[in-house]
Amino acid sequence: MSNAPELKNFVRERRTARGWSQQELADRAAIARASVSAVEMGRLVPSAAAALALAAALDCRVEDLFRLGHQPSVGPSWAWQPARLPTRYWQAEVAGSDWLYPVEPTYAGTLPHDGLFDGTTTISRVESLPPTLVMATCDPAVGLLSGELARTSGLRLLPLIRSSRAALKTLQERKVHVAGLHLGPEGTDENASVVREMLGPGYRLVRVAAWDEGIVTAGDRKVSSARAARRARFKWVGREPGSGARQCFEEVLGTSLAPRRIALDHRGVAEAVRAGWADAGICLRLVGEEASLEFLHVRSEAYDLCYPEALENDARLRALLTAIRGPRYRGQLADLSGYRAATGEIVPIN
Repeated sequence: MSNAPELKNFVRERRTARGWSQQELADRAAIARASVSAVEMGRLVPSAAAALALAAALDCRVEDLFRLGHQPSVGPSWAWQPARLPTRYWQAEVAGSDWLYPVEPTYAGTLPHDGLFDGTTTISRVESLPPTLVMATCDPAVGLLSGELARTSGLRLLPLIRSSRAALKTLQERKVHVAGLHLGPEGTDENASVVREMLGPGYRLVRVAAWDEGIVTAGDRKVSSARAARRARFKWVGREPGSGARQCFEEVLGTSLAPRRIALDHRGVAEAVRAGWADAGICLRLVGEEASLEFLHVRSEAYDLCYPEALENDARLRALLTAIRGPRYRGQLADLSGYRAATGEIVPIN
């Protein structure tokens, strides 16, 4: 039926969390491996018998594996599969779903985890979960915001490091509350245009800051202009497509040249240059100067946070907006090299 509700399934997350192959799950559930693959990819709606067999093999309820549309989950599910077991995790509610996030590096340092998953058993390490806001961002100064939220509202911020388009994708999947992006020069509508393109209407941007992005080089590799950088035979380190830094890289060097090495974040770019693995790269002025690198300005960018309109009355979002507009956070942000605090203005995406 064309109007049948969407059936979401979490078979793959449960299977990989146990470290099983599709064949192993198929053997345990006594169904064909091809059926497991088809179910995981959403090409096959399992029969009641197959759904019960999968749930029994994975030692969970059918409701843990399958649900309709945006129906809230009856139990926590992995936001994405853990890379290894056992794994520490954070837990938070986003858009009615209870998610487990495998612990990963953050710009706010090593954050206390909520529990441990050993492949079969989830072991809680906290008596009650703290109120938590999950953010996908590449802002290396997000620790300032994390500290301000903890100070003013007792809110825990989980700042997951993601490039701009990757951050918007996690927001689209309803796995984070807020996504940061910097995909256009300061004073343009580029950030809003990308949100319209990827997410459509029903979202809002809050103006947080403007920052300087450009070329970093070691002291003996100085260049005086972007044109000189293009002519130099540098080994470049860059960021993945979809990031603001990759967009800036292509502005300097064109789209025909790809960076020889890819870093996962701004500090990864600076570290590659500082360690001599690359001659030059694109990152924020703050990060380059913290690493004692030479910096050549290319452009000033608008850094915004995107959130769904449906979150407007959520106490966690209200605390975030209050912190962003507060004089303490704005003052700390303005003290950073290459940062300028914005107004906290809200821009609707229509």
